[in-house]
Amino acid sequence: MGKTGHRHRTIRTGAVAAALAGASLAGCSSEPSSLLAEGKIEIGSKGDQPGTSYSPHDGEFNGFDITVAREVLNRVGVKVKSSDFEGVLSKNRARALHDGDVQLVAATYSITEQRMKPTSEGGDGLDFVGPYASTRQGILVRAGDVGRYKDHSDLNGRLVCVWEGTTSAAELKKPAYSLIRTVDMTDAQECVKALKEKRVDALSTDQLILYGFMKEEPGLSVAHALTFGPFNDYGIAMAKGHREDCEKLRKALLDYAQSNDWDRDFQINLPLVPKKDRDEARPTDDEIEGISCLDGPSNAKMDG
Repeated sequence: MGKTGHRHRTIRTGAVAAALAGASLAGCSSEPSSLLAEGKIEIGSKGDQPGTSYSPHDGEFNGFDITVAREVLNRVGVKVKSSDFEGVLSKNRARALHDGDVQLVAATYSITEQRMKPTSEGGDGLDFVGPYASTRQGILVRAGDVGRYKDHSDLNGRLVCVWEGTTSAAELKKPAYSLIRTVDMTDAQECVKALKEKRVDALSTDQLILYGFMKEEPGLSVAHALTFGPFNDYGIAMAKGHREDCEKLRKALLDYAQSNDWDRDFQINLPLVPKKDRDEARPTDDEIEGISCLDGPSNAKMDG
């Protein structure tokens, strides 16, 4: 389960101290009723990302996010059905949790300092169980154009589609990429459609998501060597105030990530991801312990 060593990164140092502080704070506060007590839970997920979070038909969800949520919840005694999942947009994930529309979100949701920080401190007020997978940001292009994109400068002047509420959209708006033109759309499917219709030159988001699109759309291809920014760590999110539930799910994720089930499920859902990237994607125990159920380690990656 080891990594190559170069990927970790921006969210790890000081995690033990942060974990102890978070545990102390959690112990001093009263917990609302458990999200897990009734054995049924509503989970927000994407409906437009084949391989990660996808709803090909009404009421049906599949993908790695979906599988991870089922496996982790099953380990704490909650049996999850397709009808327990509900579609959410990237920009609406935190609101859906705080409004009570869903109790958990498993939707390629990157764990960042802003999202972990309490709302009283200007953050999104979420706890995460994760990472259950990690990935760099990349680009998807038309298969015939893939050889043109080997370096960031190859995107200068090109129009790249991103969608609202993602760390990927924020990354490409940084000064380092000022020569890359971006267009914001509502969701992934709008960007895929625009790319196929040649209205944009590329779309950009996390590479794991891109490999899912590549399998679904044979005319599109990931530019394998071209990546952006630090790793994004995916977590299962919940509104703060349920730290005991979070800790139970953290232990369940540790068990799942240590098992052969993680490898099996990843390969079933994302078969086109190269082995090197699959090895990088798999979380270690230290990573899960370091960023699960906390108010934000001091060196967590900012949203941008």
